[in-house]
Order: sequence, then C-alpha cells, then structure tokens
Amino acid sequence: MNLEDRTVLILGGAGLVGQAVARRILPLAPRRMVVTSLREADARAAAEELAADRPGSVEPAWGDLFVPVSASALGRDALLADETRRAEWISDLYGELTPDVLARSTLGALLADVRPDVIVDCINTAGALAYQNAFASASALREAARADGVGVEAVERHLATLYLPQLIRHVQIALEGMRRAGTQVYVKVGTAGTGGMGLNIPFTHSEERPSRVLLAKAGLAGAHTLLLYLMARTPGAPAVKEIKPTAAISWKSIGYGTIHRGGRPVVRVDQPEPTPVAEAFADGAQPWRELPEPLEGVYLDAGENGLFTLSEFEVLTSLGLMEFLTPEEIADNVVREIQGHPTGRDVVAALDASTMGPTYRAGVLRSVALERMERLEQQHGVEAVAYEMLGPPRLSKLLFEAALLSRLCGTLASAASLEPAAVAAAAWTLVDGDADLRQRMLSAGLPILHPDGARVLRGPIVHAAPERGDLDERAVERGWVDLRPTNWTRWRERVTRIRAEQGTEPSVDLGSLADHDPAVKDERIRPGQLAAWILRREEAGERIKR
Repeated sequence: MNLEDRTVLILGGAGLVGQAVARRILPLAPRRMVVTSLREADARAAAEELAADRPGSVEPAWGDLFVPVSASALGRDALLADETRRAEWISDLYGELTPDVLARSTLGALLADVRPDVIVDCINTAGALAYQNAFASASALREAARADGVGVEAVERHLATLYLPQLIRHVQIALEGMRRAGTQVYVKVGTAGTGGMGLNIPFTHSEERPSRVLLAKAGLAGAHTLLLYLMARTPGAPAVKEIKPTAAISWKSIGYGTIHRGGRPVVRVDQPEPTPVAEAFADGAQPWRELPEPLEGVYLDAGENGLFTLSEFEVLTSLGLMEFLTPEEIADNVVREIQGHPTGRDVVAALDASTMGPTYRAGVLRSVALERMERLEQQHGVEAVAYEMLGPPRLSKLLFEAALLSRLCGTLASAASLEPAAVAAAAWTLVDGDADLRQRMLSAGLPILHPDGARVLRGPIVHAAPERGDLDERAVERGWVDLRPTNWTRWRERVTRIRAEQGTEPSVDLGSLADHDPAVKDERIRPGQLAAWILRREEAGERIKR
C-alpha cells in the first residue's frame, strides 16, 4: 500500500515501538496520523514530538481501549469501584456483540471517529490483560466464599480479571470496527510473552520459573496470534499481519534523573538501625522512614518495561540471555509489510504457510463417503437430516427446512415456482403425519413453528430459546423449523438465485473458472447443498484460503 494521503492510526503510539513506527511512516506523507496512549499527557507529548517533523498531521488520542468510553479515562480501579459502570462493562464483555456494545467501546468509538486506512497496533495486549492476575483474584474470591459468602461485586470484580473473554471481545470489536471504518491493513506488534526465552526465563515474574502470570501472558499472546490468523481468513476483514519480536526491545533514552515506576517517583526510604525479625514483619510494623527526595540515578528507558540501571541492562541483554533488538528494526519490518514487501517476519503469513489445509485425497474420499451414506439411508429407509452435533442450531433448522422442501417439491425448478401458502399447509401436514420426521426435529432441540405463527411443537431441549414468552423472531431465525408462508417465500427466492447462478457459471468446457461440486448431478434438491449455499453466499461464511 502507498501510505501517501492515507489515515494511519497507531495504537500505543506513545510507546517505544509506536514512536519508532510513527517516525518511519511520517516521511511517507500520510494525510493524517493519530497516536494513542493510555494517558492523555503521554499521547499529547508523543504527538507534539512527532508533529515537529510534520506539523499539522499528527493528532493525539487517549484512554483505555479495553473498557467502555464512559470509563476510559477513569482507570480500572475507579471503574470497578463504580457499581453501575462495572455492571455495564461486565455485561458488555460477556454478552453478545451488539451495535450498542460496539458504540460504547472505547476502541469501537475510536475506529468510528478516525476511520483509519491503516492500523499499527503496538499495545502489549497480552501484558495489559494477563497482568490483572486472575490467580490472585480467584484465591481472594475463594477465601471470601469460605468466610461469609460472596456478593455480586466480588463476582464481577473476578470476572473483570478473566483475560480470555476480554481478548475475545477486543478482537471482535476490532474486526467489526475495522469493517465499518473500511480499514485496509492491520499490523499487530505482538509478543512471545517471555522475550523469546523458554520456560526457564530468569527475568520478569520468574519467581516460579516462570510464574503463572507470565505463562498466562504467553498463553494469551498465542491466543491473540491465532485469533488474528482467523481474522485474516475472514471475508471483509483488512489484510492482517503480526510482527512478533522475541527479544528485549530497547531503548528510548538514556539519562540521569528521578526514577519513576508506574508514572510515579520511586520513594527513597531508609532504616539506619536494625529491627528484630519478628517485629519487622509484625502487623502494622514500619521500621523504615520515607525521605523527602525521590530515588535518582542513571537509567536506560526501556519503554513499557520501565527504567533499567547499567547493570540490569547489561544482564538482560547479555549473550545467551534475553539479548535485545531495537524498535527501529521492528518499525522497518512493520512499514515494509504495510507497503506489501514480504519480510519473512509476519507470523500470520508463517502460520498460513505451515498449517495444513484441504487435500486432494480428502476431496476424492468425500464423494465416496457421501455415496455410501446415501446408500445406507436408502437401505434403512431413513433420512436423519441433522443431529445438532455440528451446530449451530441454525444449520439444523436450514437442513430440516430444506429436507421438507425436498420432500414437497423434489427439484429446484419446482421449488423456484412454489406457492408459499400451499407449501406451508403441505409442510404442516407432512410434519403432522410423519412421526419419525417430527421426532427427529424435536429430539435435535428444534421447535416447529405452525404455519399460523401462533402455535409451536417443542421438546425438552430448545437450543434457541426465546428471550420472551411470546414469539421471538430472533430465536426462530436462530433455530426453529419455521413453517410459515413467509419463510417459504424466502426459500423460493433462495432457490431462484441458486438456479440463476447455475445458469451463468462457465461450464467445465471453458476451464476451471468456477467451482463445480461433483455431487451436483441434476436439479434434485439436496438439503446439504442448499444449506451450504446459504452459509457461503447469504451469510458470507465462505472460506477464502485453502
């Protein structure tokens, strides 16, 4: 992609890598660049520094991208302390992704506002989520439950530390937000979680060699990579890439001054006289005294990893330990990938190249399996249609409705000219008179909606239960066999489109331009073929990589 006159959004743009990426991109003349940070001061400072090289093109944005807009500037502690905001956030995390949830999200709102052509995500997502420490939260929750019971607040606070639901919702919001914004390229600067070292890592949360928290970070980083791999295979998604550094990233600056941790000066403390061990660690003991001046010293600023002394940096980067690479090297790879030059460092492309896909042998054997199953159904005089083990219930609904269409119409030509009211009545007669067919639907957990829309047959299991007591169209669409005339009108329209496609596709005489399923031998209605067409065409569920 040519970045000239494009809008570029750099998430984590005030950080070490984000700044390096921004500096590499600015000479390529983007029309607009937005750099984000958790804190307003950091975002503004980064934008001002970058704008010195290209005035007017760099804008700051700030806030916590993992929480709702209403709480993005509060911080997680304040969010969790607010009963109303906390409850809304938990509902947004664990409920369905609706347009309202997307609009309430800080990330969703940012994408809608900026509408970036390119996103470079330099946020350490795995660290931001995993360091909430679900292990400590679970321990505290169990202790509270043993002591005097657990209230809603304690449960919600624990749910807020579970990082996988947060990661899943974050990726869902990112994908839908980028689709709506028309984003063309998304590059993630990821992490291995251990700086490229193994489980013997002696640094950073390594007290258990390594700790559960660090393993959670590494596990989450891997989960994020696989979600991006799947995103890259999704129709309508941008081109998705991930650069995953596997060494320490350094450095931003070297200097002398006050040492900060978490944005605050490190307090200098002293205790001139020793205290007996038992007294030193007794409840309420404070044998030390705080000094008015903060801790100062020579430091190397390693960005989000903090400030290191000469000795700490020397150990960390020693040959055979974590070693290191520079943010500019990462930025070079990011920009080259955006421009379409393969670097060999894109993890998503590497997964594409090393994972197994469909095979020629499997395709040949598919025909054999289908023919064998068809003969067995004829031999036993049964059409099972769907057991609802593949899922979702909508697939079983489509298969059973297509099976009814097959029984009532026989061919696509007949189905394309069906009369909805007559088919609705005939479908009810068929269901009413064929106990085996009816029982298979109900046993699979699919209610059967009468053509009048007011009555229903159901079994003990309903996979798409209505949210209300009355007719719930959303539930019907998700997993009810719908015998109403309006639904048969939809089937007629589908079949008409299918036949139109078949009439316009190039024949095999003209080469391999179109897909041709060897199971299609005539106009006979096959429920599996009809459902497959709906999932591919109508619901945009088609596979785009083989």
